[in-house]
Amino acid sequence: MLMLFDTYERKVRPFTPLNPPQVKLYACGLTVYDYAHIGNLRSYIFEDILRRVLEFNGHDVLHVQNITDVGHLTDDADAGEDKMEVGTRRSGKSAWEIAEIYTEAFKQDLAQLHILEPHIRCKATDHIAEQITMIQCIEANGYTYRTSDGIYFDTARLDDYGYLARLKIEGLQAGSRVAMSEKRNPTDFALWKFSPPEAQRQMEWDSPWGVGFPGWHIECSAMAAHYLGNYFDIHCGGEDHIMVHHPNEIAQMQACHGTRLANFWLHGYFLQLDGMKMSKSSGDFLRLQTFLDRGYDPLVFRYFCLGGHYRSKITFNWQAMDGAATALHRLRTAVSQWPDPIQLDATFLADFTAQVNDDLNMPRALAVVWNLVKSDLPGGVKKATIVEFDRVLGLGLADWQPEAEQAIPEAIQALTEQRQAARTAKNWA
Repeated sequence: MLMLFDTYERKVRPFTPLNPPQVKLYACGLTVYDYAHIGNLRSYIFEDILRRVLEFNGHDVLHVQNITDVGHLTDDADAGEDKMEVGTRRSGKSAWEIAEIYTEAFKQDLAQLHILEPHIRCKATDHIAEQITMIQCIEANGYTYRTSDGIYFDTARLDDYGYLARLKIEGLQAGSRVAMSEKRNPTDFALWKFSPPEAQRQMEWDSPWGVGFPGWHIECSAMAAHYLGNYFDIHCGGEDHIMVHHPNEIAQMQACHGTRLANFWLHGYFLQLDGMKMSKSSGDFLRLQTFLDRGYDPLVFRYFCLGGHYRSKITFNWQAMDGAATALHRLRTAVSQWPDPIQLDATFLADFTAQVNDDLNMPRALAVVWNLVKSDLPGGVKKATIVEFDRVLGLGLADWQPEAEQAIPEAIQALTEQRQAARTAKNWA
């Protein structure tokens, strides 16, 4: 049975679809004010492995991923300015232009990493009406209040607000050191922000409360519910979503529909550089293009990520990338030398399935892969079995071919022979 760690319950528990065989999966996508960094991409590789394992187990997955192109402020707790406005100033292009540029770059990154396309990719700016409707529902149920800069969610109305993060609300209130402006509680968050009266924003819309734009948290709740319903199977994201974004998504759904949105909440952990997590806000980060510029195959990074469990932080360095490159080349070379596949080996398949079904334990699954490579099984059996494994690994092993050896030009061959003759005769000049 497939076992997954549910952050909401804080334990590994058996996964059973709510409406088998379909599994509804929502994954938080990129805020498209800049390129994706490799820390982001590690999260999307984790979510891709999850989807592949679900399909490996025979489930029919409906995968939805959002694109945040408005409303994500520079501080996740509703402080600062919209990240899209920040991107506009840096690039000199409009918010709409940079959203398109970085969305396309993001899609190219995913394709190069063999990350499966979501069945639905939805943009926040295309779903303003759904967000307004959900805010109206929350308001009608008595969970909002108005300030001079927006409509806010009153988290004090929910007894279990922040349960996903195990927040201790009393401690937050007692220890708050920040100016809360007109917020009633430190954990309250914006549902709708008003445009500043002195300036027109690039992205703003009319609403029942005034001209403005939606908060970051409402977009995911509204779009997830729109495409997947008010209670679906799995919601994913990075570990940075555990403290603020996902508790707020849950709070909105509790206030409007009385559910916690998803049956399972799964979170991928950070990729670190020298003990620090990757961050786009610093302006100094590694992209997939960085690997291409250094001559790496992008799938080397995928292989590198497979070597760490998704709930463990992993540290990136170039030595580790070189090790992953060597291992992937050895694996590809071995598979390319085996004859055509004939039949699966049931024992190895059962072992691999047990590892991936144990909360996506890819390091142990890779160990099974290498045990298969070193086994005495016929090459055709090994090839059939590893191609089946690759449904989860996503490395394209069946399609890889070694580069053809280049014939040495006759002129170069003649020079080589002349040089060797001179060496033999000790004619160093």
